[in-house]
Amino acid sequence: MKRKTIEIGAEYGAPYVGTYVFQEITWAKRSHIIQKHTKYHPLSGQVLSSDFISIQAETIWASLKQQPASQPVTLEKLLGEEEDGVPIPLGELFSQVANGLCAVTREEQAFLSEPSDAKNPTPPSQTSASAKNSGGPQPNSPSSPPKPCSSSSSSLTK
Repeated sequence: MKRKTIEIGAEYGAPYVGTYVFQEITWAKRSHIIQKHTKYHPLSGQVLSSDFISIQAETIWASLKQQPASQPVTLEKLLGEEEDGVPIPLGELFSQVANGLCAVTREEQAFLSEPSDAKNPTPPSQTSASAKNSGGPQPNSPSSPPKPCSSSSSSLTK
């Protein structure tokens, strides 16, 4: 797996000075992170919302393999919105490194950061009303009455 080492100076603050090692994460890990922070419509499967910040923070955290002994970066700090969070420029640098290693494309980044309606390549599914009028065979119609089930208990034994 690919690795990248970066040296951080005092430009992001004294607590963050040191060596950071990032490593590529597996496709399965990345997919799990994305699914964990994405809400889907229960029937259509369309994306309702994605928490891009959480996806990005967990991707950074999963790929961060080494940091200074003082452990200045935590998942909570990556997600932090107050002064206890990671400085924005440092978070952006970590994002670039993690995304580069984990092969997150610009299209995926755009998809995860846009509202769910934008650029949805999946056409809406047929409604039940249009499916009933599609001309296909209709269940329980006079031309095809339901067939009774014929199974015996002896056929169900192991």
